[in-house]
Amino acid sequence: MADIPITAEPTDHTRCRFVLPMPLLEGGARRFTSPQDAQGSPLAEAIFALAEIQVSEVVVSGSTVTVVKGDGAPWQAVGKLVGAAIRAALAAGGTPVAPRRVERTDAALDDDALYDRVADLFDSQVNPMVARHGGRIELIDVQDAIVLLRMSGGCQGCGMADVTLRQGIEAMLRQEVPEVQGITDITDHASGSNPYVSASKK
Repeated sequence: MADIPITAEPTDHTRCRFVLPMPLLEGGARRFTSPQDAQGSPLAEAIFALAEIQVSEVVVSGSTVTVVKGDGAPWQAVGKLVGAAIRAALAAGGTPVAPRRVERTDAALDDDALYDRVADLFDSQVNPMVARHGGRIELIDVQDAIVLLRMSGGCQGCGMADVTLRQGIEAMLRQEVPEVQGITDITDHASGSNPYVSASKK
């Protein structure tokens, strides 16, 4: 497992995607916001355990791990630590990311209701807007009022993807569905056809 190639795609100084050549989670996504939340998922546990990084969020979807950290050392300095933690978790064997436990709590019901409202907004406004540029936005899940989405078509790898995401889609969501607390893009932009990031191996 030590030689698994992992591509790092920093979005900004606090958020970076780590893309692997194999799926880590089949279907859907898992979002972790604390070490306690990560218990039972060795990969997320290993990332939160990195003392050198103030990790605040880990999102796993397919073959992508998105890590959000506080202001501090740049990704060029700490990316290798995340890559090593991912490889170590995979080398240990077993299931690196446990499937999401669906409990019918009030929070889960709220997320279900938000999912329906966000899906309607994507169908009626968001996708018609990005379709003019040959793109599409896929709603993956809503977890703890955070919208998880994936870009495809012309949006995948587009140099303006983050602007579209923050100034267009996120602004629209906050206006139309104010209960939404934020968005997380789990797109593998490195595999897109447009120049978006300068990927590096970690």
